[in-house]
Amino acid sequence: MDKTFIKDLLVRGIIGIRDWEREKVQDILINVTVFSDTTRAAETDDISDCVDYSALAKKVQTHAETAARLTVEALANDLAKICLQEGLVQKVIVRVEKPGAVRFAKSVGVEIERRRDG
Repeated sequence: MDKTFIKDLLVRGIIGIRDWEREKVQDILINVTVFSDTTRAAETDDISDCVDYSALAKKVQTHAETAARLTVEALANDLAKICLQEGLVQKVIVRVEKPGAVRFAKSVGVEIERRRDG
């Protein structure tokens, strides 16, 4: 299977369990890799046969900025579901990070993998 990716999408949103995290937006770093067959897209050179990474990035960004989830796990799962709603996508890997959330660590987060049912 082929991969289309969105690397280091930096958004600002509410995420976390502590009171201060619920009041102030913070950086959320998102990486998405979607898996699909790009053979037809390569043959036709037509965007309708591609995973439109620009449109997908906008959906991911909008959700991450407005969801106000408590955990990175929940946000990652939301984003995976959004990706799997795209017709061509068969599998997705989503990585959600909170840069600077832990002292002395560049970033912390979670990476999940989900597949289309059926």
